[in-house]
Amino acid sequence: MKTFFLLFGLIAGSVSYAQTVESLLASAMLNMEKDDQFKHAIISLYIVDSKTGKVVFDKNSEIGLAPASCLKVLTSAAALELLGKDYRYKSEFGYSGKIENDTLKGSLIFTGFGDPTLGSFRWDATATDLVLKRIIDALKRLNIKVITGDLVSDESKWTKQVTPGGWTWEDIGNYYGAGARGFNWHENQYDLFLKPGSKIGDPVEIVSSKPVLHASMNLQELKTDAAGSGDNSIIYLAEDHFIGYIKGTIPAGKNNFKISGSIPDAAMSFSYDLREELKNSRIEVMGRNKSNLSNEKLNLEMPKVENIFLKVVSPPLDSINYWFLQKSVNLYGEAFVKTIAFEKTGFGATETGIDIIKDFWNKSGIEKSALNIKDGSGLSPANRVTTDVLVAVMQYAKEQSWYSAFYDGLPEQNGIKMKSGYIGGVRGYTGYVRSKSGTEYTFSFLINNFDGSPGAVREKMWQMLDILK
Repeated sequence: MKTFFLLFGLIAGSVSYAQTVESLLASAMLNMEKDDQFKHAIISLYIVDSKTGKVVFDKNSEIGLAPASCLKVLTSAAALELLGKDYRYKSEFGYSGKIENDTLKGSLIFTGFGDPTLGSFRWDATATDLVLKRIIDALKRLNIKVITGDLVSDESKWTKQVTPGGWTWEDIGNYYGAGARGFNWHENQYDLFLKPGSKIGDPVEIVSSKPVLHASMNLQELKTDAAGSGDNSIIYLAEDHFIGYIKGTIPAGKNNFKISGSIPDAAMSFSYDLREELKNSRIEVMGRNKSNLSNEKLNLEMPKVENIFLKVVSPPLDSINYWFLQKSVNLYGEAFVKTIAFEKTGFGATETGIDIIKDFWNKSGIEKSALNIKDGSGLSPANRVTTDVLVAVMQYAKEQSWYSAFYDGLPEQNGIKMKSGYIGGVRGYTGYVRSKSGTEYTFSFLINNFDGSPGAVREKMWQMLDILK
């Protein structure tokens, strides 16, 4: 009898707790909807019991909203499933012609298969200096001291269009707007060091860039602002272009103020870096820096690779995915989409990759009409996804063999394992949380078209999610 009452008490307590959570969420949502900051906003919150799948709370879960970087959980899970957590990218370095004595009578050819980590600072093995050293060492083993031909990059395995459709002009010139190329280098990012003036309105000068930016930047609309005002600059530089401009302000008081942009032609940037290393190693290159694109423009045939002298492989996909989720690296998401297309069809294109991803999720029970996506990172403001879909993705991931790699990649924010998302007028959080009583919840929380401070929105959303703790 005592056992019966104990069990009854536990069951009643859990039911009471569940009702309390639901009522607290309902009350908090009513208050949020009355908040002037959300007067013209759309709020969507969907929460399920992680173990049973039972709906705990549902507000507008079937309305498609811009998810910002919350979309990354969808791309991450699809990549881990369709490519495998142990998938590795490769890059091939070869030459045309033949070697006679210490002279290569031909060109060096670098064939890219979309590795987004080549030259990345996030792993020791991918570092810029180490990759260049491996190439130089390989050439020295072949006793090559003179190259009569060109340095040629081949990006033909992937589409010529680097950035996905729907990305905005204000984004693509900045570091987070770096698209995925057939040949990527240094995460397709450069750092620009600037010297502001001494007073508000003064002009700004370029001090240096790393790696060297082979483009001309107009700074006429970039001015000095008050000390401590922060970085309010925007870089406008399109892919494969070499004239751009920067507008906005940077603060006074720091002579090497750093802003970061996306390299307009990463393969060509790699060729310049390699040429400098070859020069330092006393290996002469008589030809020019070229690519499959420049050869096409000049109606020249690509030189044929006669021998591959070096293959460089990336870290495994689960390691790349960790940084994709932890630091929200848009480049990695776009690379995942094109890689899925390449592995399934033999050619890497965003549209094809997205179609494959949508088909995959459709076979997993997600309606295609609830998944209107333009990219793999969430940077496009044209993306539309429901919170119901994002929760379904998170629940699917929990049942897969690669779940630990997925879960480990999720950042911890406000004491919750969740992916955040933020673009203009959009805030979102998608993740997992465990309550003090041991109940596990899976949730997705999106707000579109809010007014005022994004920081204030974040705090209000976190307060709502605190109810689940």
